Amino acid sequence: MSPERLGRWLDGVAARHGTFDRVELFDGAVRVTCADTTEVTLRTPFDWRPGPALLSSLTAAVRIPHRAAVLLVRRGRWAVGVFDGADLVVSKVDARQVQGRTAAGGWSQQRFARRRAHQTDAVVGAAVETAARVLLPHAGEVEALFTGGDRSLVDDVLADPRLRALAALRRGSALEVGEPTKAVLLATPEQFRAVDVHIVEPGERSV
Repeated sequence: MSPERLGRWLDGVAARHGTFDRVELFDGAVRVTCADTTEVTLRTPFDWRPGPALLSSLTAAVRIPHRAAVLLVRRGRWAVGVFDGADLVVSKVDARQVQGRTAAGGWSQQRFARRRAHQTDAVVGAAVETAARVLLPHAGEVEALFTGGDRSLVDDVLADPRLRALAALRRGSALEVGEPTKAVLLATPEQFRAVDVHIVEPGERSV
């Protein structure tokens, strides 16, 4: 749920399920119980300070811009960026050729596999250099790092000791992205700024 839509969406929940009989903090999230016993749990992507009126303070907090870094890596392509809210502050998108799979067998296949592994290692190394050059200068002001793409490659990039400060900021589920292009990078705030919403209606509740 986008931060900008959350308030209107909650108004719709109240219209469909009745007044909010209980609003409480639950496991770091806000849980709302409606008049018809429907439960709505809202979890924010960034830390926030709850106020006396929980829902009002939450809907206000999620609209505040946060500085976040993004790292996307797939085989042969990577993208990094720093965002202020939904606005891209600095970025770099790059690529390096990695050969596709081959149907050849025997020695040729082994030689191809070694070459492909070396090319993949080169992609990881180049992505590390890009992240160090573009993201590290902002590490002191970034609140979180969000990642996406090939999980093993992302892990390999963040295993570099130079990126330890960034790796410590990693949070959230992996972003669902395709090839890391500039357009894909620009669309990531739709995911990492979103409020996680979980709804349990009366008929869905286990006994």
